[in-house]
This record gives sequence, structure tokens and C-alpha cells, in this order.
Amino acid sequence: MAVMENKIDFVGFISVERANPNGDPLNGNRPRDTIEGLGEISDVCIKRKIRNRLQDMGESIFVQSDDKRTDNYFSLKDRLIADQELKNLSQGSKNDEEKFKEKACQKWIDVRAFGQLFAFSKSKKKNNDNQDDNSVSIGVRGPVSLHPAFSIEPIEIESIQITKSVNSETSDSRSSDTMGMKHRVKFGVYKLKGSINCQLAEKTGFSDEDAEKIKNALATLFENDSSAARPDGSMCVEKLFWFRHNCKSGQYATAKVHRSVKAETLCDNPRSAGDYRFFYDGSLPGITPEEVV
Repeated sequence: MAVMENKIDFVGFISVERANPNGDPLNGNRPRDTIEGLGEISDVCIKRKIRNRLQDMGESIFVQSDDKRTDNYFSLKDRLIADQELKNLSQGSKNDEEKFKEKACQKWIDVRAFGQLFAFSKSKKKNNDNQDDNSVSIGVRGPVSLHPAFSIEPIEIESIQITKSVNSETSDSRSSDTMGMKHRVKFGVYKLKGSINCQLAEKTGFSDEDAEKIKNALATLFENDSSAARPDGSMCVEKLFWFRHNCKSGQYATAKVHRSVKAETLCDNPRSAGDYRFFYDGSLPGITPEEVV
């Protein structure tokens, strides 16, 4: 696969309509928002969805979620040491670290894209003389960086009370877990930003082909992602702007590229994605984005 020769920046817009794009478990699973009232989708949440889409495309993923697991390993450590070569390299000398990183990046696309900290504790001793030592502490820096996505305007969060028609356990009366709350964003448009760094891509073996896979995953981010909190059609990537620079370091600073993509409201009280215009303002001569979806 060809090594990346061109830096990439990208900006996307996500519409949300009566859905919970990213619940906060420390706040009753309410949609995340800032003190200014802007909605937020964490970068970790976005990476999870990208991994899921890549997995749907048949790619090998290291950080798999339990509900989309495609192997018999219930932890990252088990998935790692199941590969005998990686297990041996992780237990070898300091000189084996680079070989370990190279092998891990070749095996899993999410490792060579996002990086990964391989840090697992030592196993307990089998006896006084023999210790099964599977410890490893190796870090890989990935070339794909993502910002948290924030809504363009403050969001309105709706909360409704819900009930179950049956108890979870046998009881003479209705138990407390039959009552609950459900939270959702009435409507919002979120701006997603990210970059792909060529220098780090060289170290992990991330290629132009891999970049295309990331682009396709972003463009279809919410396929096969429906749930009670996010019904089919309630979230959508409306537009993705994909900037490919003409050199490794980039023609312009990433911040300037991200700022050059804008969302303009077409009415006073936007209530759908159709009430916005998403566009590149043309302020950076010599670079034109590919507009996806």
C-alpha cells in the first residue's frame, strides 16, 4: 500500500432529530452539552462508530465493542496474546518494541489509524518458580486525530418518563426499575473536525487506501447504528468536506482549513438540516475540498 504523501483535513456536519447522539453516564445519560448549551459528541464516541463501520466493511479491529465482537476474546489482552508472534514480542527485549508496533499496525486498521496504548498488568504467579508474565506497556501514536463534535447552535433537550410493562425479577408489586427517563435532542446540527498526519502515517504504515476507508466510514457513520436512543434516520452525516493538501505538511494550518468550512442558517428558527447551507468559503487559494454525501 502506498505511503501517504498528502496531508488530509476534513470537516463534517451531522444532523440530529429527536435522538440522543452521545449520552453522559454521569448525568443520567442525558445528551452531552456544554455550559453554553451547545451539544457535544465526544471524539471517543465518534471513533467507536468509525471502528464499527470499518468492522462492517470487513476490516480487522483491535478495540471491538461487546455487541459487535467478531471473535471469542472478551478483553483486549486476550485478543493481543492470541497472536503468538505479538505475545512473544511483547515479552521480549526493548529492541522488540518496534517490531511489536509494526506487527500490531499491520494486523489492525484502528491501531494504525488512531494509535493504541498496549498496557496490561502482569499475570499472577503460577508457583514460586514459574510466572506466566504477559505484561506489556507499549504506545503507538496514530495519524488520524478527531475533535469532539459540537452543535452549531444551543440544543433543546427533551426528557420523557418511560415505564416497562413487566418487572425484571419476580415480585408481588411493581419494582422501581419499571420506571425510567429517556432524553433526546429535539434538533441540532453538529460540526465534526479532524486531520490525518503524514509523518505519523509513515510510522504506522497508514496508507492512502486506509484514508479512503476512513472517509467512507465517516460518510456512512450511522449505518447499522440504530438503537432506542438513536432510531434509524434520526442521525445523518449531511455533508463531508475532504481536503487533500499538495504536500505532507499541508498548504495551510489545519485550524484555517477547519474555519473555512461554514454552516449558514437559511431561516430564523432552523428545525431541519434543509434549513442550513453547508459550504467551503474559498478563502484558501490552491486547495479545493471533495464534497462527500
